[in-house]
Amino acid sequence: MKRSRIDCHKCKYYYVTWEKNFPHGCKAMGFKSKQFPAISVFVSSNQDCLLYRDKKNRNVLKKAK
Repeated sequence: MKRSRIDCHKCKYYYVTWEKNFPHGCKAMGFKSKQFPAISVFVSSNQDCLLYRDKKNRNVLKKAK
């Protein structure tokens, strides 16, 4: 069975740090990494990121208010 990967670019907690050695960051977990945060989480815990939140859902909620 093929797993689908989490796309950090679509997560509301992902950000670009602009640091050469640690270009990817996660605001939810508070760390920077050389690789995408979801990959770092999977490598260290053997589980998918549990804090992933889609950016689109956040925008829909703002429009509804």
